[in-house]
Amino acid sequence: MPSGTGLFVTFEGGEGAGKSTQIRRLAEALRGRGYEVLLTREPGGSPGAEAVRHVLLSGAAEAFGTRMEAILFAAARNDHVEEVIRPALMSGKVVLCDRFMDSSRVYQGVTGNLESEFIEALQRAAVNGIVPDCTLILDLPARAGLERARRRGAAGDVSPDRFEKEELETHEKRREAFLDIAAREPNRCRVIDAMQTEEAIAAEIVEIIWQRLSHPAAAKVAEAAHE
Repeated sequence: MPSGTGLFVTFEGGEGAGKSTQIRRLAEALRGRGYEVLLTREPGGSPGAEAVRHVLLSGAAEAFGTRMEAILFAAARNDHVEEVIRPALMSGKVVLCDRFMDSSRVYQGVTGNLESEFIEALQRAAVNGIVPDCTLILDLPARAGLERARRRGAAGDVSPDRFEKEELETHEKRREAFLDIAAREPNRCRVIDAMQTEEAIAAEIVEIIWQRLSHPAAAKVAEAAHE
């Protein structure tokens, strides 16, 4: 892609929704079509942000309260944006990010009970103008997502972080919050039924992103119809 015309795609959703799997599949599909792809994640993605990631997901910052956690997430995000995401977009890459600003809106804002004005002010400072072109929200019932996350942990793939250990009601509230964001920002967000097969989800995602990359005008028509 020409310099300065990269595409920024973020993946959002609850625990066990399959974001990591689908982001890898999309990266492979795009590379197969000749696109230069940067795969990244939050919290983390840059050396400074990765250091903060450990503090956040280990629960070490919990004692300082949700407000301090939100500030740490924002600081990590700003480092990630300026050191990794912005340069990649300026060089024409497709940037695929596992979680971004919507996760802070949901986790620290909605279920962390922080004021929306505070969260939005933090996000404006953190992203500094870098907003996703497309956000894919992988949606499934919280109970199903948690069961997937537990199976993954039992298989030894990854240890559950502190967010995965929270109550079912909290996870379902987050699901509704992500859907609310999608309803309020339909031009940016697309909801994907994560109860489908892995292959069906991957095919739907590839079609959405391919349309945006190859036929911008058609993508806008599709977005209008989606509203």
